[in-house]
Amino acid sequence: MEKEKKTTPNSLWSMLTMKCPRCRRGEMFTYANPYKKLSLKYIFDMPEHCPECGQIYDIEPGFWYGTGYVSYALAVAISVSTFVAWWVLVGISTSDNRIFWWLGLNAIVLVALQPWIMRLSRVIYMRFFISYDPDYDKTKPKEFE
Repeated sequence: MEKEKKTTPNSLWSMLTMKCPRCRRGEMFTYANPYKKLSLKYIFDMPEHCPECGQIYDIEPGFWYGTGYVSYALAVAISVSTFVAWWVLVGISTSDNRIFWWLGLNAIVLVALQPWIMRLSRVIYMRFFISYDPDYDKTKPKEFE
């Protein structure tokens, strides 16, 4: 009998779809849509552990404070991207108010994407500490002290 070979989920896709870093299959958040209800409890509502591999999400008290740095980096990356797109498509000039229009548009984009950015920053931050385990069903989840 041949052993069934599991396919390895794509790292980037599993990050964008907010999957567990250890198995890349289990959901990290209780509700898939961060925009359904705009409250912090709803946006950050996570199970205690991964439903697929059992990895504990809340590793230690204060663990999620580091996501502020990741969220900041994502906001800067989005701002640079919108600036370059604005520069290429519309242009930048000191003789009119185009730069102020970009600032307003960028602020709207950042506010609109904030629930998604906050969730993505948690997923990225957790991947710094927990790596993919192809044999997650045979090994114990990573524990921290």
